[in-house]
Amino acid sequence: MSGLKLFHTMKGGVAEVVPRLADVEADVQGLVEAHMETLLGVRFLASEYGTGPVHRGRIDSLGLDENGSPVIVEYKRGVDSGVINQGLFYLSWLMDHRAEFEYLVRDRLGATAASQVLWSGPRVICIAGDFTRYDVHAVREHRRSIDLVRYRLFGSDLLGLEILASASGGMQVARRARRQAVARASSEAQGASMVELANAVDEALLGLGDGVNRVERKQYWAYQRLRNFACVCPPQRSKLLVYLKVDPTHVHLVPGFTRDVSGLGHHGSGDLEVQLRTPRDVERAQHLFCASYAAA
Repeated sequence: MSGLKLFHTMKGGVAEVVPRLADVEADVQGLVEAHMETLLGVRFLASEYGTGPVHRGRIDSLGLDENGSPVIVEYKRGVDSGVINQGLFYLSWLMDHRAEFEYLVRDRLGATAASQVLWSGPRVICIAGDFTRYDVHAVREHRRSIDLVRYRLFGSDLLGLEILASASGGMQVARRARRQAVARASSEAQGASMVELANAVDEALLGLGDGVNRVERKQYWAYQRLRNFACVCPPQRSKLLVYLKVDPTHVHLVPGFTRDVSGLGHHGSGDLEVQLRTPRDVERAQHLFCASYAAA
């Protein structure tokens, strides 16, 4: 939000809506927790969760993201250099108390969600008024999955969130390793054409911008910033299915290429299904990839 200016348009001209910080940290926490799935793509589990007499702390928010990864959210009203270390401290506790977290998930979201918790990619999301350049550098060098999100309030009813830095931690691998993984998965199921197609999709999605992380589940691969923006299913005999966070009602649907799957069950998340059969289809879908990425 550092360079963003917001104006209220009126018949007589325009008036700037001046950004501000919350009066207290709890105001930010309450707002995010009430709309966590919409804002962060995370299902809310608990607020001010106690870590017991040994750690003697309280996790601001606990949640579960779209791919089943545990999420810790920590808030600061302004700038606080300790927010990252605080989140990592609680993340260490969480990894030592997996059964307790899964019990919480079972209690709030059901047994199916609890059985599908993805412990390979736990996340920390830090939401604050701002971060220092040292915070941003630390996140990019760290081996854990951390997102730094700057907030601003505009007027009485507008909230802005800006991703300053995002690191995929243990899920991060070199691009060559990513391509090799795609090739192995595709070649086992299909042939050379599917290998090329899967590689082209992987490169296109990873190349949309900095901070794109890939989360691998058995049923799909999710590409995310703060939230998922694309989910790619394993290749079928002659096509690759990609699900995007694009409103199908705003897209000219082409039979055999794009399909509205809102309300239909499928792996991953997203209401627009894109069917890819050739590298040319990847080029045709590029504007849809970009739209979904921008909305994430």
